[in-house]
Amino acid sequence: MKTLSLDRNILWLILLGIMIYIPFNGSVHLFDWDEINFAESAREMIVTGNYLDVQINYETFWEKPPLFFWMQTVSMKMFGVNEFAARFPNAICGILTLIVLYLIGKTIKNKSFGLIWAALYVVSLLPFFYFKSGIIDPWFNLFIFLGIWFSLQYTQGYHSLNTIRAVLSAAFIGLAMLTKGPVAILIFALVSSIFILVKKFHVAIRWFDVIIYIIVLALIGGFWFILQIFNGNFEIIQQFVEYQIRLFTTQDAGHGGFFMYHIVVLFFGVFPASVFAIREYYFRDTGNIQLKHMHTWMIILLLVVVVIFSIVETKIVHYSSLCYFPITYLAAHRVYRIFHGIAKIKLFEKVLLLILSVLFALFTIVFSVFRFFIPTIIEADIINDSFAIANIQAPVAWTGVEFISGLILLVSITFTLILFNKNKFKHAIVIFAFGLLCFQMLAMKTILPRLEEMTQKTVIDFYKSLPEDDVYVETIGFKSYAHLFYFNKPKSEDGKNYNVNQLLWDSIDKPAYFVSKNTLKEEIITNHPQLKVIEEKNGFVFYVRSIKD
Repeated sequence: MKTLSLDRNILWLILLGIMIYIPFNGSVHLFDWDEINFAESAREMIVTGNYLDVQINYETFWEKPPLFFWMQTVSMKMFGVNEFAARFPNAICGILTLIVLYLIGKTIKNKSFGLIWAALYVVSLLPFFYFKSGIIDPWFNLFIFLGIWFSLQYTQGYHSLNTIRAVLSAAFIGLAMLTKGPVAILIFALVSSIFILVKKFHVAIRWFDVIIYIIVLALIGGFWFILQIFNGNFEIIQQFVEYQIRLFTTQDAGHGGFFMYHIVVLFFGVFPASVFAIREYYFRDTGNIQLKHMHTWMIILLLVVVVIFSIVETKIVHYSSLCYFPITYLAAHRVYRIFHGIAKIKLFEKVLLLILSVLFALFTIVFSVFRFFIPTIIEADIINDSFAIANIQAPVAWTGVEFISGLILLVSITFTLILFNKNKFKHAIVIFAFGLLCFQMLAMKTILPRLEEMTQKTVIDFYKSLPEDDVYVETIGFKSYAHLFYFNKPKSEDGKNYNVNQLLWDSIDKPAYFVSKNTLKEEIITNHPQLKVIEEKNGFVFYVRSIKD
């Protein structure tokens, strides 16, 4: 009967994951930069038939290893080269993550704890959208988390399965390295070393297992690097290493931020788990050694990731996404104790839940009526950026129901607080979780497409309208990968890959189209008289250079 119950829980989680992480994944275009960047690498693998070398614009792209791109190419061969296919691997990762959290939660405490942990991951904001994206991090983080989990089990003491646990840990850290690079080893090494220090070196580790660990990690994590060396592509490895160093020491264009950036992102972005996690930094259940060790590992993981990516000059939201695991783990402890009547929710938790719920709800409600205030905003000269002004004036297909997601969240938090005050904790938590899930699903369907229409849909529609075999297309003055993916840029037959300067000044055999933001229009017209403006729309300016020019 226990096996049957376990199987039933897993089946329910699979069904929940399918219902949440797969719908609407193709409803909006991929977003610049990362989503389109990675999807384009996968598309170019299919076009060229070269699955060993990662490429962008048919040139070597040495910033990332290929494992995630291999996943996307398989998906694109199944579903076609489109948004759904680019995001499908992460939907699968989301389903697997729910199962992993449930099984680990059940192992260290019980099935109820595992289900609560998985549920918190589902309803928290950034983790929800995270598995509906086409970025690398979901798989990267799952592999690291599994590597940490098997190491945690190893540290429980001598066991006949310890060598297998060491192999599994090394294999998953190796897969993480093959997904995003050596930062996986850095994170794991720091977390493991700090844990050993915290335990004052009272951790049983056999040298045989250490040697096995290093061998497995080198074979799996270094698989792609070894292949590149055997193929004489040592320069790619050198550039890859140099990029990793540069990423830590310099700020990527447009991706800077203040030192506390990731703390703010995690507090607001992993709502409501971030609120419940605040009080759970210390451990209470002294009778469960495995749970105590898990707690220590999770606290260390959280601190290590926050510190590393606070130091890193480039600040991007998903850089700290590995913290979703420890934050939801800590929150699961708190919710479990509230859910089972062991603890009562505190006033500050109610206040934070209310304030943040209202903020997120108001965003969707204000956004839904924002269009009525655009003329006033422009007249008042509140926005000084002509590109942003043109963006908000873009024609948007409003449905009139964009506010409903916010209204649902307001209603759910209201009933939740009422039930909390009546000590009906189970009902309160279930209603709030359901309200949050409805809020996110509806926002995904109603708000996100409207945001995309204001920002990038115009330029993507332009790329898609061009005949891929008969023209060239490039951007001027801003970085983008959208023109490669949505123009479906072919590989040139002669092997030449014209850059923007060559297309502007050298002789060309077919018309060349260019795109800039309106802030650069006058400068471009002055410096490039060979270009003809064909359209200006929603902040973007489109030019053409004919063959005779």
